[in-house]
Amino acid sequence: MNRVCIFLTLVFLSFSNTILKAQKPVFKVIPLGVKGGGDESNLSAYLVAPDGDEGFICLDAGTVRAGIQQSINRKVLTGTAEKILQENIRAYCISHPHLDHLAGLIINSPDDTKKNIYGLPFCLNIVADKYFSWKSWANFSDLGETPRLGKYHMVEMTLQKKYPVENTSMTLEAFPLSHSSPYQSTAFLVGHNDAYLLYLGDTGADTIENSTNLFSLWQKIAPLIVAKKLKGIFIEVSFADDQKKEQLFGHLTPQLLMLEMQKLETIAGINSLKNFPVMITHMKPGGDREQQIRKQLTSSNKPGLKLIFAEQAVPVLF
Repeated sequence: MNRVCIFLTLVFLSFSNTILKAQKPVFKVIPLGVKGGGDESNLSAYLVAPDGDEGFICLDAGTVRAGIQQSINRKVLTGTAEKILQENIRAYCISHPHLDHLAGLIINSPDDTKKNIYGLPFCLNIVADKYFSWKSWANFSDLGETPRLGKYHMVEMTLQKKYPVENTSMTLEAFPLSHSSPYQSTAFLVGHNDAYLLYLGDTGADTIENSTNLFSLWQKIAPLIVAKKLKGIFIEVSFADDQKKEQLFGHLTPQLLMLEMQKLETIAGINSLKNFPVMITHMKPGGDREQQIRKQLTSSNKPGLKLIFAEQAVPVLF
């Protein structure tokens, strides 16, 4: 009898340890900015690192220093804003070259240190041609007008090729998005030890954009959801459901997001998205729009997503 009890106890402890390991977070995310336009101190930028690591990549860079300072004030980050900018941000990944995803990188570039900027060629070429141009700003990159100061190495990514991110233990893959066709944006799949996060820059729904970019992306990541390797998705919802179709300008509403999530669930399997973490980004300020977006997302959450509303300097573990 004692042997049976010991055996059952060992089985229970083994099972408990498996659960604890499964629940242990892999990634730490610190939003430096979360909104879409309007407030220059709180624009799209997300620090991502393996949990327990202080070497971050910055997914988009609309607001950088102000977000770092807010995170220091809330004791989420320690040190000075300059030190964190220079030492802890190891690389930037830019989804598309709109200022609300880029301004923080440009304005802080004189004080920054050497690092890589990752992005698709369409994006990095515009960054070099329009922003790191001596007509508008010094060229701190190694692309575009001469003289090139070379502080930033522009890594022109190829679609669906995995890139190790220098000075980190993470990898990146890029996927195309449509942002008010024919204009483009990018989704980044961040990897670490066979676990992943998916970050989408601005994107319209396939039905509005006359595109299959999101459907192709869902096909790619569905197996990661099934295998429990994808830990979360960051995706924008810029407008409430009353926004007219012709005034979406390549963005999502709660209704459009849920339609896309239903497509993903169809591919990944019934109930595959139940309690799956989805961080909502890029809500555009204006009247009670943000409250409406939250309410509409919550009431239409048929897949049962674990909705997370991004807040500046409020860390999230995945």
